[in-house]
Amino acid sequence: MKSDDGSFFDDDEPTGQMPAVKSSDSRVTITGAEIAAEAAEEVVTASLVDESTLLPHWTDAPTGQVPIVVAREAAESDDPWASIPAPAWREGEADWVAHEDQFDASFLAGDAREDTARPWEFVLSEDVVAEEEILDETPRPEPTHALRTRRPAHHPLAGRAVRQSSSSSVSMATMTGVLLALIVTGLFLAGTIPVVVLVLVALGLACAEGYAAFRSVGAHPATILGIVAVLTLGIATYQKGPEAFGAVTVLLLVFGFVWYLSAEKKIDVLDGLGATVFVYIWVGLLGSYALMMISPMYSVNNHGLAYLFGTIILTVANDSGALFIGRWLGRRPLTRLSPNKTIEGTIGGTLVTLAAGAVILPMISPWTTKTAVEVAVAMAVVVPMGDLFESMVKRTLGVKDLGRLLPGHGGLLDRIDGLLFALPTMFYLTHVLHLS
Repeated sequence: MKSDDGSFFDDDEPTGQMPAVKSSDSRVTITGAEIAAEAAEEVVTASLVDESTLLPHWTDAPTGQVPIVVAREAAESDDPWASIPAPAWREGEADWVAHEDQFDASFLAGDAREDTARPWEFVLSEDVVAEEEILDETPRPEPTHALRTRRPAHHPLAGRAVRQSSSSSVSMATMTGVLLALIVTGLFLAGTIPVVVLVLVALGLACAEGYAAFRSVGAHPATILGIVAVLTLGIATYQKGPEAFGAVTVLLLVFGFVWYLSAEKKIDVLDGLGATVFVYIWVGLLGSYALMMISPMYSVNNHGLAYLFGTIILTVANDSGALFIGRWLGRRPLTRLSPNKTIEGTIGGTLVTLAAGAVILPMISPWTTKTAVEVAVAMAVVVPMGDLFESMVKRTLGVKDLGRLLPGHGGLLDRIDGLLFALPTMFYLTHVLHLS
């Protein structure tokens, strides 16, 4: 330590006394010196800080003044950008008074200016609040689609009637079948032209039944256009053969487009055109093989009538055998598409078809036993497929029969469903097997 005369000495003993500090004072004090924090505040305040520029303490009440940028310097250049004055902040009281008419912060609080308005607070009118509440409570409407009549609201199979077999219906079906057999046999004996007329009439009626079934479930097929296309295809195939398939189909699509140009919005155009083409292919294109089979251009050795008649006999034999044997011995359903068709009935129909091919067809020239049995095997496969195909269509549409033209049988299309699959099969077999 340093003595009063400037000399140093270090031989003093410690006194053991500590600087006195008040219990209420948390600062460290040094005896003989001022508090460092107070001294620093006085130095800074006296030398560096202007109290007039200090911001109010955060605990003080707000003044309501909002800073604004004001222009202090005028542009002295021809440069268009120089006309924009440099920004400056409000500093003195004169800045607040001079520019008070340019910006009024109280407008943020409402329509009427109030002295106590605060710019950071917004008071919405009752109308605005009510409108917002309505918008929040009102549910958003669900998107709607145009109603199309092809899509019924109910299930298409709801209330679908199941065909009830009875002795009276079987008797009626048998009588109708015998009468049809006599008429068809007489027309085949009359020659080619009567058979052509018979086939065209049958295809036209079957096509009309198919379109009527689609209309019954809400579709809008071009019925007249489809029937004309089927008849045109039949005549063209009789004269030109398979070359007519593409030309008539293209014409049907073109005229179908024109047909639906003026359709109403609620009509499912694509569904209607699809139904038109579907029935045309199912009935018209498959059925036209009957006319092509008896055509002079494509008939094998001019025996087309004999081969067409043999196809009809094998088809009838398969349907009849499946019906009667199925009613007698049928226990196990063949498929869910048609609960009335059984495995036992299918086997019975196959056996009857083979028997008809081996016994009846050789009586007709130029059929032989070998050729007839070979064709009968193929017919035993494709004829049930035609029946199941029609069952699938009826189940999809939710109808029991496609028509009521034939008592005990339903419609004409219900009777020739298997024949439609048998005709193209027979046509190609006659050319593959080179029947003579």
